[in-house]
Amino acid sequence: MSIDQWHKDVIGQRVVQALKKNQFDAAYFPTRETAVQHVLSFIAAGAQVGFGGSVTLTKDLNLVELVKAKGAELLVHGDPKLSPEEKMEVMRKQQVCDVFLTGTNAITMDGYLVNIDGVGNRVAALTFGPKKVIVVVGINKICQDVNAAFERLKTIVSPKNNKRLDYTNPCTVTGVCADCQSSTRICRIYSVIKKKPMLSDITVVIIGEELGY
Repeated sequence: MSIDQWHKDVIGQRVVQALKKNQFDAAYFPTRETAVQHVLSFIAAGAQVGFGGSVTLTKDLNLVELVKAKGAELLVHGDPKLSPEEKMEVMRKQQVCDVFLTGTNAITMDGYLVNIDGVGNRVAALTFGPKKVIVVVGINKICQDVNAAFERLKTIVSPKNNKRLDYTNPCTVTGVCADCQSSTRICRIYSVIKKKPMLSDITVVIIGEELGY
């Protein structure tokens, strides 16, 4: 084992213990292959499975296709074929689906989930609604504390997601959040989950690889 992988494993396992202390179900996997199999173990044929907008899930792990292959009904609001009205209907269905798969923008060493959202559908589903929530996160999103997590939102999450979504907000020019007043601003709802919400069933899966942003 390389020193780099040893360090990822140690940090990932420490955060898992912190999450468990905060009453989340949590697991660490050194590689994406084993993590994906763990995620798929929660998916049953015919289940309604919602996806929060996540590069980790859709691009890095190809989970949309893998979940579809298990015979689940997909709720993917990012499908470009959807009209605005259809997209809104999918986002509403995600709030009460069987399984909601999402990433997280940051996770702290003490087991807090830190997120930023534009519409609020993702952080809403993270908090309450779906029967099961599975949060999948790469090792690169672990931060020392909440302050470091919010710094990550400003310097990495916001500019990269604005660029990905092709918005012309100031951060796509400067590469750093400017706390803009733009009508197309996507940084509108900030969420810190310190303890597992009382009536929610949440599993956090940490992967010892750099995934998403």
